[in-house]
Amino acid sequence: MSHRPTVLVHLCPSDEWASARPEGELRPESLANVGFVHLSTPAQAHLPANRLFRGRDDLVLLHIDPDRLQAPIRWEPEVSTDPESMVFPHLYGALPVVAVIRVTPYLPGADGVFAPAGASAGE
Repeated sequence: MSHRPTVLVHLCPSDEWASARPEGELRPESLANVGFVHLSTPAQAHLPANRLFRGRDDLVLLHIDPDRLQAPIRWEPEVSTDPESMVFPHLYGALPVVAVIRVTPYLPGADGVFAPAGASAGE
């Protein structure tokens, strides 16, 4: 990645975020299953949202200050259907609650599809 984003995001159900807050960290299933927490840039968030959460209206978008993360971030490809040469940030450790600087609802459009940032649906 040629420049470092000032904000990264993570999508999760609102109840998962509510449970993580008193624990001090978010440890989604992906951390145990594949060894990292899936993150995105704000402009990428709709891609995993549509793959994993199409039609769900209980999601929140956690806005993360990467400078507050302790674990390493690696920029890696996700799936072959993503735009060519696109890489996503993967956090190789738990997501500390103190790194989350803002939380916003993340809603799909009426058709259940999440739109890219700046479009009518989503953030």
